[in-house]
Amino acid sequence: MSFKFKKSDIKKISKALGVEAKDRVNNFRLSLISEDGSRKVSVEIYSDIPIGDEKGNLITVYTNCTHLQLHFCCGYVVSEMLGEVTFIGEHAGKLSGLIIEKNAGCSFYANVNKDILSGDFTTLGPEVMMSGIALSLTETILSE
Repeated sequence: MSFKFKKSDIKKISKALGVEAKDRVNNFRLSLISEDGSRKVSVEIYSDIPIGDEKGNLITVYTNCTHLQLHFCCGYVVSEMLGEVTFIGEHAGKLSGLIIEKNAGCSFYANVNKDILSGDFTTLGPEVMMSGIALSLTETILSE
């Protein structure tokens, strides 16, 4: 894997989410709270750590009732306009995406067919359309 998170990446992510990242021993942690205080999300970004027999990036999300992980994160897209960061993992033409929102929202999509990102969303069923639209921002960083 060639992509590794650097401090400059963490600064971009922190800026988009409007919080400071805490530099911990082996990760960076961002803690988000919604404007009304009803939601809390903590995100940990691990760069180039052992994952089984390989090394890679790991994104871990903690909420009051959820624990999510994206193994082998290969990149991210920051949208300051939307106030969100999309972390992406790719394997055999399938994508998994973890979207963290500035207002402590979180969405996760797994094993999404890469082809639907650039297709005509109107031909997809509504239950499939959302993942294609949400992950379409990542097309610019995906390998061919």
